Amino acid sequence: MRRIDIVVAYDVNMETKEGQARLRKVATICKNFGQRVQYSLFECRVTPAQLEELIHQLRKVMNEKQDSLRIYVLHGGREGSVKVYGRDRYVDFESPLIL
Repeated sequence: MRRIDIVVAYDVNMETKEGQARLRKVATICKNFGQRVQYSLFECRVTPAQLEELIHQLRKVMNEKQDSLRIYVLHGGREGSVKVYGRDRYVDFESPLIL
């Protein structure tokens, strides 16, 4: 099954309690599809159907007049598209995990 590497970036207006609740919901949704690499940035490896579901869930939660959501498709995959300087929080879940 074909998978797509994406970056999800979001900016939620937190001036109200509703905004703070939306921020938590957006983060929870993103955690279901990928991993947090910075506070408002997630890297995900999804199928096309999962990408559509992710977008659907996020758009239901966000306030499009106050919040911003960006999804970047990494056409070269994460390995070919992302350069990290400093601490890298990414864990490759496709490789074996040794404890």
